[in-house]
Amino acid sequence: MRFDRRSLMAGAAALGAAAALPGAARAATAFTSKRPPVAKRRFVSKAVEAEIARVKARIADPELAWLFENCYPNTLDTTVEIGTLDGRPDTFIITGDINAMWLRDSSAQAQTYVHLAGQDPALRQLFVGLIQRQARCILVDPYANAFEKDPKAKSSLEWSQVDVTDMKPGVAERKWEIDSLCYTMRIAHAYWTHTRDKTPFDDLWSQGAKLAVATFRVQQRKEGPGPYHFQRQAVAPTDSVPMGGYGAPTRKIGLIHSMFRPSDDACVYPFLIPSNLFAVSALRKVAQLHRETRGDEAAAKDAEALADEVEKALHEHALVPDGKGGKVWAYEIDGFGNWIFMDDANVPSLSGLAMIDAARRDDPLFRRTADLAWSDRNPYYFEGKAAKGIGGPHIGLDMIWPMSIITHALNSDDDAVIAQCLTWLKTTHGGTGFMHESFNKDDPAKFTRAWFAWTNGLFGDLILDLERRRPALLARTY
Repeated sequence: MRFDRRSLMAGAAALGAAAALPGAARAATAFTSKRPPVAKRRFVSKAVEAEIARVKARIADPELAWLFENCYPNTLDTTVEIGTLDGRPDTFIITGDINAMWLRDSSAQAQTYVHLAGQDPALRQLFVGLIQRQARCILVDPYANAFEKDPKAKSSLEWSQVDVTDMKPGVAERKWEIDSLCYTMRIAHAYWTHTRDKTPFDDLWSQGAKLAVATFRVQQRKEGPGPYHFQRQAVAPTDSVPMGGYGAPTRKIGLIHSMFRPSDDACVYPFLIPSNLFAVSALRKVAQLHRETRGDEAAAKDAEALADEVEKALHEHALVPDGKGGKVWAYEIDGFGNWIFMDDANVPSLSGLAMIDAARRDDPLFRRTADLAWSDRNPYYFEGKAAKGIGGPHIGLDMIWPMSIITHALNSDDDAVIAQCLTWLKTTHGGTGFMHESFNKDDPAKFTRAWFAWTNGLFGDLILDLERRRPALLARTY
């Protein structure tokens, strides 16, 4: 690993072994389930198993059906730890091949199952435990992005051992990313929307949610730089923060500073626009939770006021020329008039705003922005022999993230575009039966992270989305 979530793993050995089989044997083994045996699965949900069977039956392409069956339950099969803490349900969800819980990843990994929570008491308990665990994590340190299972443990991540920041017990990594807190608000709101269950929304949750909003206010930095700083001795400059760990200078315009992107790479300019747009949406969701689950009007109004302020600042400062006479969202700005247009596959991204309710799918501004991100105006958009898609600085040039292809398909209403995305996803899993963090644009056998549960779940989300709005696309082969 390169001090971070950067592990390049080639699938050549597995591919070579498969290729050595006779044709009939290869076809028979190619689509054998990659799921763990039932007895070794970390969590089993009857509702999820029924959903797999229902949707898989509607997928005509055997390889896509196999990918869906492998990928969709991957979080439950391999990453969930269920227990109790202080007599309350507790759920810890690792990212996959990194044994720590990211607030972002754990929320996104669970999101794919939330529509089934009302049908399965065990699944409801999982969500109650996750919402409670995330509240505890925020109360430990609202600036941390990743946590250990043991709240008293020192970080087990090799790259976090000598970071120059205020590390606390239970924290695995302390990279301040706006989206970490936004994702906890989004998953809690989704659970409430689908179940109307008030169980997780107790005083502990309320304290954590209020601290998250207060942290956003501190990171507007109207009264000074605030308490957060971070530096790391690293080969990659994107693993550390300049200017004494406080980031590049900004003019204070009401936006929230983020030192890192959802890729865990440092921002160039601290006003990360996709994350600020996400904050507007998430703050309104948490306001609804305060109001409807606890009758806390003061907390609701506080969150809504901040959302209104950030939204106003975004429209005043974050729109930039698209080079065609129109306007698009910038990726990062500094408030002085300097800006960057690019996109990174990690969500929140400019392309992924609709997926996280930070923009309407049919919003012309979002459509223009997403279209420009899927073009050579974005330095991290790559076209190769294997696929087209967006990557980012985290892994480097020519590495496409399946997450970007999935996002592109979710954004599209064009059957030809969606079909092409499905074809790319089907042909770039490197013979593993799972999605990866990234793959080389010309050679999908070169990929990073063989076990990356977030993208596996997101692929499942795409199939579920198509089953609802474009079922004919699942009723054909690719």
